[in-house]
Amino acid sequence: MSTRPKGIVHAVRGAVVDVVFQTAELPPINSALVVEWERPGPLIVEVHAHLDLTTVRAVAFQSTVGLARGVAVRATGGPVGVPVGKNVLGRLLDVVGNPKDDGAPLPGDTPRRSIHALPPVLHSQTRTTDMFETGIKVIDLLMPMAQGGKAAMFGGAGVGKTVLVMELIRAMVEKYEGISVFAGVGERSREGHELLTEMRESGVLPRTVMVYGQMNEPPGARWRAPLTALTISEYFRDHSHRNVLLLMDNVFRFVQAGGEVSSLLGRLPSRVGYQPTLATEVARLQERIASVAGSSVTAIQAVYVPADDFTDPAVTTISSHMDCVIVLSRAQATEGFYPAIDPLASSSMLLDPLVVGADHYRIAEEVRQTLARFRELSDIISLLGVEELGTADRLIVTRARRLQRFLTQPFMVTEAFTGTPGASVPLADTLAGCRAILDGETDDWSERALYMIGTLEDAKMKASTDRASDIRAMT
Repeated sequence: MSTRPKGIVHAVRGAVVDVVFQTAELPPINSALVVEWERPGPLIVEVHAHLDLTTVRAVAFQSTVGLARGVAVRATGGPVGVPVGKNVLGRLLDVVGNPKDDGAPLPGDTPRRSIHALPPVLHSQTRTTDMFETGIKVIDLLMPMAQGGKAAMFGGAGVGKTVLVMELIRAMVEKYEGISVFAGVGERSREGHELLTEMRESGVLPRTVMVYGQMNEPPGARWRAPLTALTISEYFRDHSHRNVLLLMDNVFRFVQAGGEVSSLLGRLPSRVGYQPTLATEVARLQERIASVAGSSVTAIQAVYVPADDFTDPAVTTISSHMDCVIVLSRAQATEGFYPAIDPLASSSMLLDPLVVGADHYRIAEEVRQTLARFRELSDIISLLGVEELGTADRLIVTRARRLQRFLTQPFMVTEAFTGTPGASVPLADTLAGCRAILDGETDDWSERALYMIGTLEDAKMKASTDRASDIRAMT
C-alpha cells in the first residue's frame, strides 16, 4: 500500500491555497487535505483544480490567518467525511462535523460519510402526493406542501423568511415523528443562538441536528454546509429508514459562497456576475433531496431575493427545482399582512383536484380569483373610490378584504414580541372559514375581527367583543 502524498503550501490567497506535491500522482478533485500547522485548530482544505503536474488549488474550510508558505500538507486519500447517525442528534456541528455547542466530543465509533454523493437512481426514487399539513392557513390552502417534496420561500430582506422557517420548525416537530436537520448557511450568529435556545426549550433538540456555516466563516464553509446537512439526512433516510425534515436558511447564501469560491479560483463570471457553474451547483444539491421506498426527505428552504428582483439568475435557477414556491411580498408586509405571502405569485404542484380533492381545489380557486379581481380594481379604487364600482365589484372588494385578513395568522415564535398567542389551524377549519367568507356570511362583520386570528370561531368571538365595546363607547 503506497503512502499518502505530502505537499507544501506554495501560495495563500485568502481562502484559496495552492499546494505543491513532489509525487507524480496528485490528490483527486474534491479530496480533502489537512494542513499540518502548529495552531490549535485544524485546517482542512478541499482540492478544486489541478494547475499543473505538481500543483493543486484548494479551498479552505477554516480561516487561513497565519498560514505561511512551506507548511506541510497531508492528503487524506478521500473526500471530506462528516459524522452521521444517532450520535449527532441534538448537536450543533460545523461544516466538517466538529461540535460547536460546547458539548462533549463525539464518540470515536461515530460513523462518517463523504459529503459528496450521487442522488438515488431514478427508478429507486418514490413520489408522494400526501399533503404535508403545516397549520399555516395561506400555505395549506393555496400552496400545499408535499410529504417528500421541496418547498422554497422567496423574499427580499426583512419580509419574514426566517420567522416563517422557525414557525414551520415549531409546527412540524409537534406532529412530525421523523428527524429534523437544519442547515444555517451564511446566517448570523445571533440567529443560530436563538434557534438553538428555542429548540432546547421546546424539547425537540434530541431529534434535531443543526449544521452551521456562518457568515463570518470562509466561503468554503458556507458553500459546503448544505452538503454536510444533506449527508446527515441521507444517512437517516437510507440506513435508519426514518423520514427527515430538512430545513435550509438561506440557499441564496450557498449560491453566493459558490460565487466567491469561483472568483477566488480564477474562473470568469457568467450572467450578472454569478459563477459559470451556477446551474450545476444548484442541481447537485437539489437532486440529492429525494425520497426512496419507505422513507422521505422533505425540504423547506428559505431563499433571499436580492433587491426584490425575482428574475435574478440564482432565484430562477433554484425555483426550477421546487414543487412548491412561496413568494413573500414586501407590499403585503407593508400593509401588515403576516405571513407576508403573495397568494397570487405563489404556487404548488399539489394544488390539483386529483390530489387535494375537488372541494379544496374549488375553494382555493375562488379565493385566488377573488383576490386577483380585487388587485385589478385597486387602481380604480385608489383614484375614484369604492363608491364608483358596480354592485358586483363592490361585493368582491368586501369579501377580498376579509379574505386578506382571514389569511393572516399570529405565530407562536413571535408571541413573545407581539403578545398575541400563536395559532395553528387545521386545514378543515381553513376551508370552512374561506367558504363562509366567499358565501357572504361575514359581510356584516368588521374587517378587524378577521385580522390576526386562527379559525372563524375566533373571529366570531372577536366580532362580538368588538360590537360590545362599540356599544359601551356609544353609551
